[in-house]
Amino acid sequence: MQASTPPNFAGKCILVTGGAGFIGSHLIENMLALGAYVRCLDNFSTGKQENLQFFKTNPNFQLLEGDIRDFEVCKEAVKDCDAVSHQAALGSVPRSLNDPISSHAVNVSGFLNMLEASRLEQVKHFVYAASSATYGDANALPKIESEIGEPLSPYAATKLFNEIYAGVYFKNYGFNTIGLRYFNVFGPRQDPEGAYAAVIPKFISSLMECESPVINGDGSFSRDYTYIENVVQANLLALTATKKRSLNEVYNIAYGEQTTLLELVREIKERLLNYNQKVSEVEPIFGPERKGDVPHSLASITKARHLLGYDPGYDLKTGLTETVEWYYKNLN
Repeated sequence: MQASTPPNFAGKCILVTGGAGFIGSHLIENMLALGAYVRCLDNFSTGKQENLQFFKTNPNFQLLEGDIRDFEVCKEAVKDCDAVSHQAALGSVPRSLNDPISSHAVNVSGFLNMLEASRLEQVKHFVYAASSATYGDANALPKIESEIGEPLSPYAATKLFNEIYAGVYFKNYGFNTIGLRYFNVFGPRQDPEGAYAAVIPKFISSLMECESPVINGDGSFSRDYTYIENVVQANLLALTATKKRSLNEVYNIAYGEQTTLLELVREIKERLLNYNQKVSEVEPIFGPERKGDVPHSLASITKARHLLGYDPGYDLKTGLTETVEWYYKNLN
């Protein structure tokens, strides 16, 4: 974490939904290190037991296996908690296009269950994972929180519903939330397998095997790739935010730098050359563009800097160096 003064979580009980996932497990690791008692709620539909292997013997860690679509489970999970970090969701635009019903049930109904259970328990801090997909067909760059377009996928629509419900809960119940719009998060422990795996672990995994990574489109699409440690920092800041002007807002969480898919492949190859010179001979394969994909994404992080004190310390190159090293050590 790069924040100058780490927050004090000693004596605090924090629920992390989706804690067995990539982002959730990193949050748990950091929260435990800062003295929190952490309860993890996960149904392991996408999360993995191995992501929790280092926490299971920690006396300050508790695992609840359950589904956020079950309101009674949500009420049990938030009992006596000071804060909720809501990371549970079915991610991926293609997944939502193939199965919009499940995406809605988890991402909207499940979110509403957690929101209501947290309100009833009078949870002091509720921070949830929003998404850059919410910007939809808005073409202006960089993306500014107040300027969104029409959603381009069921996944994007579900994440917009989350923000709407959060606003409604503040207006009607005075319940405070903070939403963090993640931009293409990557880092150690991110799953490279499956049809809906994120692009960076997929590219790393393919190139490690000297297999051609598949690029959807001509490689010119660009993203604001965000290393996991930046995302952890943003969450910890949001979970301890108390100033009224910082609450009931959504924030872009990114680095603020654009990288095309072709540039991304080149950066990954450059780092893998330290382990295998044959990687230099591997070239990408180009496939069709994916439905629902936004051509370009770049975040303004001015609002998060100003109101949360967010100060990302890892650019793409630094994050990729650490990520490639982790995959090489753990997947070989």
